[in-house]
Amino acid sequence: MAVRLALGRCPGNPEMQEASGLPWGATLTPFAAEDETGRPSLRVKCAAPLPRCDSCWGYMNFLCEVDQSAWSCVLCGERNFLSRDAADRFGRDAKELRSSFVDLELEEEGSQDLNLRPVYVAAVDLSASEEFLDLVKNSLLAALEAIRAGSLFGLVTYSHKIGLYDVQGAVPVVKHVVIPADMDGKIVVDLEDVMPLKAFLAPVETNKENIAAALETLRPTSSWERATAAGQSAEGVPIGGRGFGVAMDALLSYLGTEHGSTYAFARIFSFISGAPDYGAGQLDTKRYGEQYASKGEDADKILLAEQTPFYRELAATAVQVGICVDIFAITNEYTDLASLKFLSVESGGSLFLYSNTEESTLPQDLYRMLSRPCAYSGVLRIRTSPEFKTVHSYGHFFSDPQYENVQHIICCDPHATYAYDFDFGNSSGFQRFTDTPIIQVAFQYTTLEPVSEEHESTPKRQKYTTKRWLRLRTLRMEIARNHKELYERADAEAIFCILTHKTIRASLEDGVKEGRLLLQDWLIILVAQYNELLKLAQFGQPTTAVRLDVSFSKCPSLQVLPRLAFAFLRNPVLRPHEEGVHPDYRVYLQFLFSALEPSSLVRVVYPLLSSYTSPDKQAYPRHSLSRAALITSGSPIFFLDAYTLLIVYYASTADPALSFPPPHKSALRELINKLKQERSVTPKLYMIRAGFDNVEPFERHLIEEQDVNGAPTGTGFVSFLDEIARSVLEHMK
Repeated sequence: MAVRLALGRCPGNPEMQEASGLPWGATLTPFAAEDETGRPSLRVKCAAPLPRCDSCWGYMNFLCEVDQSAWSCVLCGERNFLSRDAADRFGRDAKELRSSFVDLELEEEGSQDLNLRPVYVAAVDLSASEEFLDLVKNSLLAALEAIRAGSLFGLVTYSHKIGLYDVQGAVPVVKHVVIPADMDGKIVVDLEDVMPLKAFLAPVETNKENIAAALETLRPTSSWERATAAGQSAEGVPIGGRGFGVAMDALLSYLGTEHGSTYAFARIFSFISGAPDYGAGQLDTKRYGEQYASKGEDADKILLAEQTPFYRELAATAVQVGICVDIFAITNEYTDLASLKFLSVESGGSLFLYSNTEESTLPQDLYRMLSRPCAYSGVLRIRTSPEFKTVHSYGHFFSDPQYENVQHIICCDPHATYAYDFDFGNSSGFQRFTDTPIIQVAFQYTTLEPVSEEHESTPKRQKYTTKRWLRLRTLRMEIARNHKELYERADAEAIFCILTHKTIRASLEDGVKEGRLLLQDWLIILVAQYNELLKLAQFGQPTTAVRLDVSFSKCPSLQVLPRLAFAFLRNPVLRPHEEGVHPDYRVYLQFLFSALEPSSLVRVVYPLLSSYTSPDKQAYPRHSLSRAALITSGSPIFFLDAYTLLIVYYASTADPALSFPPPHKSALRELINKLKQERSVTPKLYMIRAGFDNVEPFERHLIEEQDVNGAPTGTGFVSFLDEIARSVLEHMK
């Protein structure tokens, strides 16, 4: 569990916090194997429930004072009595109290149930092209190699009808259910009555060849079939036939009946080639082509709003029955991911967008996703000392409707990250510098672990046991005595991560323009407050403009923030609709940015540019993103890491004798392979030689140039700082 605090030292009171201009909060990666310093958790089998505070319900931890009959809660100060058995079990030498980061294996009823099995279901859109289906087939074949033995797999198709596949025989059998065309209709028969779930869900280890054979039978639904079902003519009119909403609704009900008996966790891979346009849950795609400017409306605000609560309600159903839904959209058409995304966001799933089948990394992404360890049925809660509290939470989860600050996370991998805002619980803040602010993160989750059957020479199938864990992280912080300490102990990456969540939320609520203004105003206020509080510039004096420190040169911990703000303002997430940003691509980026841990988010917004004298020798580890850096360095090879994109660039001055592309055993190639393995998504790799190849993919990342195409008003980084300085002086008049 990695916890990164935006402010390494807490502000002493609300006035100090408000004056600093910095957000106060934290980012949390609950299922990370190590903490933010690289230390793993202490794993303990907990035979008895860990004592909890009678007042705040916080857990006993290594910071608590414990005596023979009671313990004092470090969060709220409450003294809690211990029974004799609990005192013997949780004395000072108890393993559970030896670390600030512990994983407690809970004794839970049913934890040894060997009937529960992982369930994976592929839902394939047949109102698509042959190329789409070929990509999906290849991706599912890759997925079958990553899915663990003992898992159950189901194949379902949808268009104007739902197809259920029985793949447990030599010849696949498919049964269909027609989807009603009306917008509020449901299928007239339960899927269980069409095909029993035991016939639909096939053990992977014994049916791989049968599943592969079934995938080969997938064919696009003809326009004639869809037109007939919809009662339309196939000539000259668009034919609807993608009943995605009804199919997902029926599938969740179908699988949900077996939650807790057949499976503890299930995952649906939904592959879609365009917007749902048939039956319940269909979406209107005409709104993308309307001219909002002439009507005085904000296109971004409209296109980022959900059309219908249908998919948000489906997500609530998925959470109740322990099903995670992943959406893989392979299309360059407007699909309205702004409406569909909730199905993935709130069920803990993934959202991927591929504009074409040729360059799609879907097989690699699906294999990578299934190869990672996962926590299921997670419940996350942060508790704090009474002087402060969490006021906002951000991330892909389902908020508990009954309990405040409790998030349900159906599926959580080691990359999934969430963010929180803190605020004071009173007007006085911390009364003394000797006060100790405390944060305790509690994350309950389940893992499915294989069980070896030593007594059977030829076991029938792999069996699993469910284990319930309580992961606890308790942090003790210090209080900043002044603003200089507050600034010097700030974590710029965590700050930027929280700001990104705030900016995206503002974009969704008030439009992209408001999101841009929020970010720009924040930087202006921060620069102004920083200069005033540290007495670097006296506002209102003739020398103010000369002495103004816009780049935080006196505070290394904050120096990257202006560059990150500059880069984020030029990112498609914050570029207006008029500049040609596709709304689905914007939604995909919002989804990606909202799930990344701080260092990864910084990399995707402001890529890392390094240089090499040869494929085996690095010249400089970091350059500014400008053409000037290419010229002044004199290096022949450059490597750009943009998280989802890796580019090797050979300059036009590179010696022809240098190997191109870099040899597989070179240091540069080894670095590329390492980065590919670490990423939550599969990065695309480009090898570019200036003078031979198209250099645009590389040069468009040189955003600090004055004349970069696509940057608003063509402003480079130096001009951006000048503009911020002018705005600061205007703000402080």
